[in-house]
Amino acid sequence: MNSSLPVPSHHHHLVVTLVCPDQPGIVHAVSGAIVEARGNITESQQFSSADTGRFFIRLQVESPANRDELQAALAPIIERYAMASVIDVVGRPLRTLVLASTAGHCVNDLLFRQRGGQLAVQVPLVLSNHGTLRDLVGFYGVPFESLPITDAASKAAFEARVVEAVEAHDIELVVLARYMQILSPELCAYLEGRAINIHHSFLPGFKGANPYKQAHARGVKLIGATAHFVTSDLDEGPIIEQNVVRVDHSRTPGELVAIGQDEESRTLTQAVKWFAENRVLLDGARTIIFK
Repeated sequence: MNSSLPVPSHHHHLVVTLVCPDQPGIVHAVSGAIVEARGNITESQQFSSADTGRFFIRLQVESPANRDELQAALAPIIERYAMASVIDVVGRPLRTLVLASTAGHCVNDLLFRQRGGQLAVQVPLVLSNHGTLRDLVGFYGVPFESLPITDAASKAAFEARVVEAVEAHDIELVVLARYMQILSPELCAYLEGRAINIHHSFLPGFKGANPYKQAHARGVKLIGATAHFVTSDLDEGPIIEQNVVRVDHSRTPGELVAIGQDEESRTLTQAVKWFAENRVLLDGARTIIFK
């Protein structure tokens, strides 16, 4: 052992995601730069997309180098391979704005898991077009605002408040936790790649009011939920997570609603968790999930 080498008193735990055109030598170059920064790779996942010709890699690194120092060490590699890169601290709470309407199951699950330390997000505000969830959100000590939407002007005012909140709180993720309004194309574009929505699995069937009643009438055997990125194409953004549970003829419409809400909560929270951990990467119209 060379006693002249300094022994680090503290190691930083960092996450690195890199996306670039696929070509030979990427992993070797990246790992070599991390070694030069005295980093130890504790987790590594990679994927080459035959559809888009792009390469995706996610690494977790322990190193005496901090975030900025590791960024500097990887900078020549990032430039050489024209990489889109993210370097962050593992477990850093993601600044998250929650949008809601009247249903509380998804909001409750997100805030409960945030408070319990199971979800690496920090929610500075829940913004709703109804006042229904004020007491629920207040229970978790999170600020709550309601702005009613009754016409085009009030909808524009609500969306302006969303943009204002995103900028004021340096928001990194917007979660539509059963927010029952269609976002304008302008807001969708503004939030591209950083807004997640949840809906029941019946879409595009059983649209409109009482989808679970419609499903019950048709004898549906599967109930589930889909979490996806928000785009201007309604409910057609890149899918992050989906879950499903079997049901049968004995279930009442009310029971189907309860089962569906459980799946919606579970699915949305999982999608937010993966996003907060830098495990969700976009590959065109689909996602790469490094679980």
